[in-house]
Amino acid sequence: MDQWRDDRSGCSEKRMVSKLLEQLAGVEENLLPFLTNLLAAECFLGEVDEGAIIRNGHGGQVDIEAVWPRIENAADVAAWVIEVSEMLQQSGGVASVEVRPLDRSQGSHAIIIPFKTAEIDNLVAVFRVVVDDMIALEGKSQMLQLIVGTVGYSQARSCLSAAGDRTDRFRQAMEILSSVNRHEKFISAAMSFCNEIASQWRCERVSLGFLKGRYVQLKAMSHTEDFSQKMEVVQKIASAMEECLDQDVEILSPAAEDAAYISRAADELSKYNGPQTIVSLPLRRGSEVVAVVTLERVADRAFEIEEIETIRLVCQLCSARLTDLYTYNHWFFAVIAGKCRNLAAGLLGPKHTGAKAAVILCFAMILFLMFGKGQYRPKSPFILEATTQQIVPAPFDGYLKTVEVEVGQVVHGDSSILGSLDTAEQRLRLASAKAEQVTYLKQASAARRDNETAKVQIAEANVDKMQAQIDFLNYLIGRAKLISPIDGVVVKGDLKRKIGAPVETGDVLFEISPVESLRAELFVPEEDIFDIMIGQEGRLATASYPSAPIKFVVERINPVAEVVNQRNVFKVRVQLLETFPWMRPGMEGVAKVNAGKRRYVWMWTRKMTNWIRMKLWL
Repeated sequence: MDQWRDDRSGCSEKRMVSKLLEQLAGVEENLLPFLTNLLAAECFLGEVDEGAIIRNGHGGQVDIEAVWPRIENAADVAAWVIEVSEMLQQSGGVASVEVRPLDRSQGSHAIIIPFKTAEIDNLVAVFRVVVDDMIALEGKSQMLQLIVGTVGYSQARSCLSAAGDRTDRFRQAMEILSSVNRHEKFISAAMSFCNEIASQWRCERVSLGFLKGRYVQLKAMSHTEDFSQKMEVVQKIASAMEECLDQDVEILSPAAEDAAYISRAADELSKYNGPQTIVSLPLRRGSEVVAVVTLERVADRAFEIEEIETIRLVCQLCSARLTDLYTYNHWFFAVIAGKCRNLAAGLLGPKHTGAKAAVILCFAMILFLMFGKGQYRPKSPFILEATTQQIVPAPFDGYLKTVEVEVGQVVHGDSSILGSLDTAEQRLRLASAKAEQVTYLKQASAARRDNETAKVQIAEANVDKMQAQIDFLNYLIGRAKLISPIDGVVVKGDLKRKIGAPVETGDVLFEISPVESLRAELFVPEEDIFDIMIGQEGRLATASYPSAPIKFVVERINPVAEVVNQRNVFKVRVQLLETFPWMRPGMEGVAKVNAGKRRYVWMWTRKMTNWIRMKLWL
């Protein structure tokens, strides 16, 4: 467009205007060249040497979009354009045509005309004119307004024409889709699809092939009802379709020099019936290519980009209908076989590896739970108790004097004093018995002096009686100190709060259990008792030391059930195979008995199954 000023005298006005409009249509999609050419056209038609297009942006910003004459760098913008831009920024833009004087030149004015295009609003065309006469300035302003409006109208007509072309292409696609939808059988729908495309785009032949297994099989051909898959032309068309399907791209023959696809089979098909233009397009169902359509046309009528776009739209709209008819328009068993084949291909194919691995893992887990076996360990509460227990009773009637130990304290046999009883009464009785013994000794001595044999024998008998009583009292006094008879732990005898209380002979004051001889008693629920047998091993864990399991073996099963904590249980006595220093009688916890191998599904559903059987009497 730089030569327009020079060509103004050599070209007619009509030819120059036509040339301008053609160049505007050629840069319609690129904003900057379009605005530059638009400004050049307006300056040429309005016989103005300088002009600019300014855009009012958001927030008061002003952008210079185009300048005429054309400049290379933004720094070369004329000073008057910058002056007008600052003026527009200060005023916030213009709503109507304005003429403003410029300060730099006498008689120089800026004509500001707001306009808009189909793509952009808020544009302002600014022209610099130099006139001395105000009447001439007004005429120039009106002429520029007319030119800006006329060029904008021409550009709008061009946009409307392009929109009309797109509407026509969409109408073509909808007509073909409507023709395909009118048929209920696949063959008739495919024939209608091929015939309509051949008619719309004047093709010599249109063929439709569907993927069957690993190869494409031709299913329909325009204006041809009967053909054989063994025909040479059919095989060449199928090869071109497979070429398109394998690459998953649209293939055009003859191909462009910079084409990134391979078109060997399409080129052979093009040469088979003489030079032809071939285009193959894939039909997709989702992301999968399921079919290919191939169009053949004479070589001197190559396929335009707009035509290929319209055919692509037709393929996208009709692919779902054609695929459904191809899939379901068979015998019932054939449809089922196809579904099974697709399912098997999906299961064995390379896609969705993560989901398949998860399904296989879940299936293997279900099989393992159904047929795998594990150790069945019914659990039950237990309590530790001593195998033997030593009782320390009160040796005589009296009063508790001292208590030296507490429950849980370790004592040693024959040395640890547990407590003592008050011996004041026994000592008084002992003194009385000794005094009576002395009296009887004196009586025996007096009777012996008087030679009274009978009295001597009676007195001596009383002396022996008192001696026996003295020995008994001494024995009781010696038993007043309660000494532990064995080594062990005090399990009963919290008597410090009962010091001074009376006790009777035989009252249990202390109980001592040996630590080395402990056993456990399990309280097995009645639903698990038939799984427990003598000789089975297991482990138990106390509540105080759950991290130290203790091995045991079942020793005895009580044949009679008892009620413990409102449940029917069987007491099972077990022998501990190991002991620890911290173990004490009375400790509680949970025990598990190894009852043998059982299936996991049986172990996890046993209680629910038994409950259902009890409720439903199964």
